[in-house]
Amino acid sequence: MPSYTACVQLSSFVLLLALGASGQTPPAGSAAPAAGVAQETPAPSSGSTPTIRTNAELVVVDVVVTDSAHRPVHGLKPGDFALTENGAPQTLKHFEEHTALTPADATKFPPMPALPRGVFTNYTPAPASGAVDLLLLDTLNTPRTDQAFAQQQLLAYLKSVPPGTRIAIFGLAEHLYILQGFTSDPELLLSVLEKEGGKSSPLLDDQVGGGGIQNTIADDMAEDPYIGADLVATLRQFEAEDQSFQLQMRIKYTLDAFSQLARYLSNIPGRKNLVWFSGSFPIDILPDSSGTLTDPFAVAANYEEEFRQTVDLLGRSQVAVYPVDARGITNSPVFDVTTKRDYVGKGGKARLVQDQSKYITDTNNEHTTMNDMADATGGHAFVNTNDLTHAVAEAIDQGSNFYSLAYAPSDPILDGKLHKIKVQSDRSGVTLTYRRGYYADPPAKVMTNATVSGKMATDQAAPANNGSSPRDNLRLAMMRGAPTPSDIMIRAAVAPMTPASEPEAEPAPDNIPTPNARGPWRRYSVNYQINPSDIGFFRAPDGKIHGDFDLIIFVYSADGTLLNTLTKGARIVDTLDDIKQQVQQGIFSHEVVSVPAKGDSFLRIAVHDLHRDHYGAVEVATSQVQNLPTQPVPASPAGVK
Repeated sequence: MPSYTACVQLSSFVLLLALGASGQTPPAGSAAPAAGVAQETPAPSSGSTPTIRTNAELVVVDVVVTDSAHRPVHGLKPGDFALTENGAPQTLKHFEEHTALTPADATKFPPMPALPRGVFTNYTPAPASGAVDLLLLDTLNTPRTDQAFAQQQLLAYLKSVPPGTRIAIFGLAEHLYILQGFTSDPELLLSVLEKEGGKSSPLLDDQVGGGGIQNTIADDMAEDPYIGADLVATLRQFEAEDQSFQLQMRIKYTLDAFSQLARYLSNIPGRKNLVWFSGSFPIDILPDSSGTLTDPFAVAANYEEEFRQTVDLLGRSQVAVYPVDARGITNSPVFDVTTKRDYVGKGGKARLVQDQSKYITDTNNEHTTMNDMADATGGHAFVNTNDLTHAVAEAIDQGSNFYSLAYAPSDPILDGKLHKIKVQSDRSGVTLTYRRGYYADPPAKVMTNATVSGKMATDQAAPANNGSSPRDNLRLAMMRGAPTPSDIMIRAAVAPMTPASEPEAEPAPDNIPTPNARGPWRRYSVNYQINPSDIGFFRAPDGKIHGDFDLIIFVYSADGTLLNTLTKGARIVDTLDDIKQQVQQGIFSHEVVSVPAKGDSFLRIAVHDLHRDHYGAVEVATSQVQNLPTQPVPASPAGVK
């Protein structure tokens, strides 16, 4: 077990020492606790393991109000709104109008705390009021020609972006990555976007775009009179199933990315507007209706449950999604001059009808996904428009001028069902945009030690799925270059322990290098400071408070190859009063990781709360710390397991 020590005297977090804040997750889209006072449960009775928890029953609904010209409407009062949940009127507990920030509002953005050299955090400064904006460039679901068009339109927007607009830029390929963190400097945003070249998606049928409809291998073979029909049918079935698999991978990667963004943004207060430039994807892959496959149901798939989990997570983090179809206005490829189909010969008319029907169905399903994502999160989808510059401007303008309505449900039952929200205004001529409901899922229980041990064994044997299994969450949290999850706020102090001139032949104890790794090695000290209010604690039958988490470090090469891993289990066991006393400045721990002495490497440093499957992480390049003074191993304090 690692030792806990105040080995690095850092400025402490603003800690919520009410440890119970980790014990309960509010309903989807809930606000922070109405009162930040933890309530300790009674002493455990037979057959139960009570937890320390807070009550957070407020549901927050951000409402964008626009006039007939799509301009935000200001100056409305609580009495101008009527809100119902499942048809029952609700009483507003909180009401606030938010307006777009101006250069004069720059002070609303707290500056990043001044950290000593070698100290890193996953804390992101955010305004006390208002919204922040994100641009997501989706190269996974978008052909290259459409990527270029979207990039051109975005550059036009950034050249005239209103002063004070704070934007971050993300990219999506096979995984999510950060291109630029939040900034209000348009020149910086322009320079990042201008450098970003288009990427081909290996999971798209038409990676470049504009290629029309092409014959498949089965189509070409069907025209050869010497090839049997059975072979053609088998090949056609294989090609259809392969295409379905690629589409399912795009769905999975995209939903993974949205889940990552929700976790990354979870500790930034207030509304987040996510403008998603994409060719989109369907949620339902329907059985083939062409009549050409031997097994039309083999290509079918349904991702509605994964989609529901994703939008639920986005709602909890107050992320409103504004999908923008990067393809603009599209025409059926059956009329494209580059189409290689023969619609003139025998069976040509039937094939034309089939291809046209597929185009209409696919486009409708993709736009349905965009609209459903927008409706579920309180955004708006922009489809069938070539003016993407106006679309992003309208999305950010509307998403920056809104009203926050909060209420405590009159029927707070957590039944796991969709609770429908309806907001109305007595003002005439206005349009209200808001999320239409939330899933009242029961709060995640804080697992006991026995539950954690059993669940870990089950997860090791279970297949991974869309970010809903702990094993998949680990993959997303530890992915090189991805946004750092902030379920748990941490700081990490990193410094070399050995001189660069004295590399070691073997890695430090407990380090597990991969077959791709090559020595010699250099040791680095990693000192953790963890916000205790983000860790899930529970009271065991012995009356003591328990907290269990893993400290994880992955070492990557510059090209993203995994080189070394270190995972240590940690435990805190004590009385509530003693734990509060011990962690006033945070939870501290020290680890030693070995990094290849040659070349630049990247450390992905994380803490994983085993009782709630939450993560906090930072990423550090060795080039940032390799020239710091070497640090000795800190002394281990007594009395901590």
